[in-house]
Amino acid sequence: MSLIAQTFAELKAQNKTALITFITAGDPAPNLTVPLMHAMVAGGANILELGVPFSDPMAEGPVIQRACERALAQGVGIMDVFAMVAEFRKTNQHTPVVLMGYANPIERIGAARFIAESQQAGADGAIVVDYPPEECEEFSAAMRAAGLDLIFLLAPTSTEQRIAQVAQVGGGFSYYVSLKGVTGAGNIDTVEVAERLKAIRQHVALPIGVGFGIRDGATARAVAEVADAVVIGSRIIQEIENVGAEQAVAAVESFVAGISSALDA
Repeated sequence: MSLIAQTFAELKAQNKTALITFITAGDPAPNLTVPLMHAMVAGGANILELGVPFSDPMAEGPVIQRACERALAQGVGIMDVFAMVAEFRKTNQHTPVVLMGYANPIERIGAARFIAESQQAGADGAIVVDYPPEECEEFSAAMRAAGLDLIFLLAPTSTEQRIAQVAQVGGGFSYYVSLKGVTGAGNIDTVEVAERLKAIRQHVALPIGVGFGIRDGATARAVAEVADAVVIGSRIIQEIENVGAEQAVAAVESFVAGISSALDA
């Protein structure tokens, strides 16, 4: 059982919904990434998503686009991200870390090296936004052989065929994108989310996390009524932008703690 699967199993036994939090590696500064990861765990995050900076993050809204630009301006690349995960693992071996990004950085170093470096650093899985499941059977099998989960996105527009493909090759959990649009945009319709998750669960046995549009404790708790995990990213990066680098770690821990408390209430 992967660490991600183990985490979901433990939370299910406690009748709890997982809190998955996202930051972009290297933002607002490379030396703050690992402290921010620890801060999110201290605030109550159960799984961490660490964004690999990329120059054309097509699924991201302006907030995460800016985070990628700040990280890239400081020279942060995929090898630096592996080093950050390895540093985090020196003092935390129990919180799953998922690398989230795009195909280009992986293709540049090669899939085999990406898997080897991820495993060596201590990552537990990856979300590659522009890897379609129908073209990922070999990559997914190689990830699974290395003890890593390949996690896929599902959208309001996903067909039954696409959902079935994700069920076949995905691991860890499935990430349901609650909005037709980019990260950080719009308001989530929890009734519509509940209906879509019911349809998805007819095909997908994995836990389902819901992200895009979750901005506060009330929304998180509403989503937690129907999902196995709540995913928050843009709102955390906004918090970093609001307070600046010097206060970022404390502000992120406080914000995540507020969401965690809302989920546990």
